[in-house]
Amino acid sequence: MLYDKVILVTGGTGSFGRRFTETVFKNYKPKKLIIFSRDEFKQSEMAKQFSPSEYPIRYFLGDVRDKQRLDRAFSGVDYVVHAAALKQVPALEYNPTEAVRTNVIGAENIVNAAVDAGVKKVIAISTDKAVNPVNLYGATKLVAEKIFIAGNVYSDVTRFTVIRYGNVVGSRGSVMPLFLDFKKKGIKQFPITHDQMTRFWLSLDDGVNLALRAISEGTGGEIFVPRISSMRITDLAKAIDPECEFKIIGIRPGEKLHETLISEDESRETCLHNGAYIVLPQFSSGDEARKKYQNAQKMSAGFIYRSDINDQWITREDFQRIVAQMTEAQ
Repeated sequence: MLYDKVILVTGGTGSFGRRFTETVFKNYKPKKLIIFSRDEFKQSEMAKQFSPSEYPIRYFLGDVRDKQRLDRAFSGVDYVVHAAALKQVPALEYNPTEAVRTNVIGAENIVNAAVDAGVKKVIAISTDKAVNPVNLYGATKLVAEKIFIAGNVYSDVTRFTVIRYGNVVGSRGSVMPLFLDFKKKGIKQFPITHDQMTRFWLSLDDGVNLALRAISEGTGGEIFVPRISSMRITDLAKAIDPECEFKIIGIRPGEKLHETLISEDESRETCLHNGAYIVLPQFSSGDEARKKYQNAQKMSAGFIYRSDINDQWITREDFQRIVAQMTEAQ
């Protein structure tokens, strides 16, 4: 699939980009992998692990807000994985125009640059917060999803597919590193927004594998949603420190009690295929996708994929094993 291909990852110095790079070099032989990001320090740190002298990798400084820079970076690229985004909910509520410039205008720039360069496929990474959004981050990612899906009408060459998933275990900005730091410092009182709060969780490898699947299977316009597990925030805290106590601080502005990966309104366009839900496109350019999945299991009207009514759950014991594995790997 990726043999002798040129792949570019926006936001490639983040946790997803680094694991994606590691997986690609371990399992494939690409012609070149381009890391496109705006932080030269993170690129220099990543180059210590993936040196251009040892790997077919190139580091490209740039911002998705800059269409001209994207035009230069996309020249000769076969596949793009778009992971760059501003995603800290409180910060984006306070800086809304910055969120729009990166997450929305940046998405438009990716579409236009990919079409202009004749890129084969673009895989855009989205989030459960894009479904029925209540905060600016989710709203910008919803608009980005729409931009990428609509991008399929602009070219017969370039195909755009979206992957949408929940919280990544141990990712920067998630609650897990915060609680681990509390445990390390001996802090016993953990701040919990709500004792009934649930979230979807998946591993970094699951996210990378979903992107690779979308590259392999995507025909354009689909949204790939993995079947992943839920966990209560209180169980997560107890898995990290069984002796911790909770301080209920209340749900923050722009935060949901439970997250949704597929809304009821999307149910009529959703099917289940090989362990993942696929929300099918409604544009005429999505005919190929609808034909490809015509025999897949159709979801019933009114189906909702929400973290509190999920049929898969992570137990405290399971999460403790995950934490132990991550600690050993560090």
